[in-house]
Amino acid sequence: MLLRMLNKIFYLALAVVGVPVNLLGILVLSRDKCGLSTCTTRYLLAMTTAVILTTINDYYFPVSFLYITPVCSFKSVLMGAATDCSVWFTVTFSFDRFVANRCQTLKMKYCTGKTATVILVTTGVLLRLKNIPFYFTKDPMFIFKNVPWGCDTKVSTFTDPIWVGFQWFDKVVTPLLPFGLILLINALTFRHILITSRVRKRLVVPHKDGNNIDPEMESRRKSMILLFTISGMFILLWSVNVVQFIYVKVIGLFSINDSAYILQAVGGPMLNLNCCTNTFTYVATLSKFREQFILMLTYPLKTITQRLIQLGKFTR
Repeated sequence: MLLRMLNKIFYLALAVVGVPVNLLGILVLSRDKCGLSTCTTRYLLAMTTAVILTTINDYYFPVSFLYITPVCSFKSVLMGAATDCSVWFTVTFSFDRFVANRCQTLKMKYCTGKTATVILVTTGVLLRLKNIPFYFTKDPMFIFKNVPWGCDTKVSTFTDPIWVGFQWFDKVVTPLLPFGLILLINALTFRHILITSRVRKRLVVPHKDGNNIDPEMESRRKSMILLFTISGMFILLWSVNVVQFIYVKVIGLFSINDSAYILQAVGGPMLNLNCCTNTFTYVATLSKFREQFILMLTYPLKTITQRLIQLGKFTR
């Protein structure tokens, strides 16, 4: 009961803070004034858009047509796809930065706005198709005036070998495989940046004023800070969910006990928290994004102040 009450408070704070902040982040990125490449902007915009959908929580929906069983089942498909997209967009962004830093020949063709759009759309479509089977895992909780209401998971999904196999496939696709890919891609990217920086330090000719800053390496450094921050937050906030999966499914501790319940209770909020951290990450790591973000925040206040000043002059 205490954990459920804390979850309700947490999700309320998440909805009040996370959704507006991410919406503002979308507006800032859509203006394309953050000094980022087109492909990077599209990946960040896609991640921020995807994570907004995953902050929706049933605690704050009134009883409405959304609880009719077919609608509820369809909503579970969309929510699963949104979560998968927020994870896999992080993978595609990590790979884009890997190509941009290591594969200079491929960079000209791959790291473009058009390629980013194709990859994001293809990934989104495939992940939505992958989540369609979840529509058929739900039964109505009750029937009122011949209308089925609520979504209760079918018992067969826990016992039928096909459904058990699909659940394993679902967990491998999100988050186990992305976990491994992000760690691998980031390790290769970091290794390449480290080797390149050592080579360029030897080749860069010192300036007369003593300023030895390499613009190319400075640009890569900022890109890596953004990449590692986003990837690091993903790994940190999904780690409990991965531990829970290993603890329950892999090790074979299927019984409901305090440890499994605590992991589930903590892991859920951490996944949702992951859905609201990207915009804060952009503010912390991107100076131009931070400037545009502050400008968007203060614009309404400045506009109102100017209107009041003009009104005061007019009334005199």
